[in-house]
Amino acid sequence: MDNTNQSEYGWTLERFILERQREIPGATGEFTQLFQQIALAGKIIASRVNQAGLAGLLGHTGKTNVQGEVVQKLDVFSNQTLIHCLEAGGQVCLMASEEVDDPIPIPTRYPKGRYVLAFDPLDGSSNIDVNISIGTIFSVHKRVSTGNEPSLGDCLQPGRTQVAAGYIVYGSSTMFVFTSGDGVHGFTLDPSVGEFFLSHPDITLPERGKIYSVNEGNEAVWDEGVRDWVRWLKTPDKAAGKPYSSRYVGTLVADFHRTLLKGGVFAYPADKKNQSGKLRLLYEAAPMAMIVEQAGGAASTGTGPILDVVPTHLHQRVPLYIGSRGDVQDAIDRIHKS
Repeated sequence: MDNTNQSEYGWTLERFILERQREIPGATGEFTQLFQQIALAGKIIASRVNQAGLAGLLGHTGKTNVQGEVVQKLDVFSNQTLIHCLEAGGQVCLMASEEVDDPIPIPTRYPKGRYVLAFDPLDGSSNIDVNISIGTIFSVHKRVSTGNEPSLGDCLQPGRTQVAAGYIVYGSSTMFVFTSGDGVHGFTLDPSVGEFFLSHPDITLPERGKIYSVNEGNEAVWDEGVRDWVRWLKTPDKAAGKPYSSRYVGTLVADFHRTLLKGGVFAYPADKKNQSGKLRLLYEAAPMAMIVEQAGGAASTGTGPILDVVPTHLHQRVPLYIGSRGDVQDAIDRIHKS
C-alpha cells in the first residue's frame, strides 16, 4: 500500500485496515472494529507491562492454569483486559483463552458477532519478572455453527480456516503484527500519541536464514533425529552457510518475531517429556503458522503442515518447526533421515 503523501507517521493500523476493507464487496466494518478492540487491549497491556514493577503486577498469583503452569499477575490482568475489551463490541460470538479451561461465552446483555477469537493473553510468562520481551497472540475464525448459540466446534477449527492472526510484542518497542490473508504487516506503537503506525509493510522471510532457535536444555529428552539436526546446524560448512548462530529467548513471540524479520528456524519439538509437543495449537502454533506462510515461510509439526491439523480439544499441544521454508524443510529431512 502506498505510504506517500500521508502524515510524517504514515498509516495508522485503523486506517490501513479500513482501506483494505473498502476493497471487499459487502464489507460491514465489523472486522475493522474487531481489530480496534484488539489494539486497544494491546495498548492497555503494554502500558501495564511497562509499569509492572511499580504497579504491583510482578510475581505469581499462587495458582496454576489449565496447562499446569504458574499463573502470573500479569497473566490475569492481560486475560481480563482482552475479555473486557472484546466481549461488549458485538464482533465476537465466542472466545477461547489459554488461561481458561472452557470457551468464554459473550454475556447475554451484549450483541454477538460472527467472529470467534482465540488468544494467549501473555506469552512468555516465565520472562515477565526479568524484563524480557513478552507478547499477546491471537487467532480469528468465522463462526461455523448454525444454532442459536455458538458451540465448542466454532473454536475447534483448523488453522487453514483462520481469517486473521497476529501478535503484539512488548519489548524495546511495542509492535502489532498481523495477517488477514493478504501479506504480513507490522505496526509500531507511538506511545506519545497512542497509535500503532505502519513500520514494517509486506514482511517476507528469506528462503534460508542464519539463526536457529531451540531450547537445547532439553537435548537429553530429544529423539536422536532432533539431536542430529541440531548438530548438523552447528557443523561448520561455509558453502552451506553453517554453522548457524543460536538464539533462544524462551518467549515464543520474541523468538518468532526475530525469525520473521531475519529468517532462520524456531523449533519446539516433541520429546520424552512432551510427547505431543509443548506449544498450544489454537493459541500459539496455528496463528504463527498463518503469519509465517503469508510471509513466504513454513510451519510444520515435523510430519505435516500446522495449518492442516484439526484440533480435538481447546488446549491441544503440537510440536512446532517454523521459519524460513528451506530451513524448516532441512529440519524435517534431517529428522526423518535419522
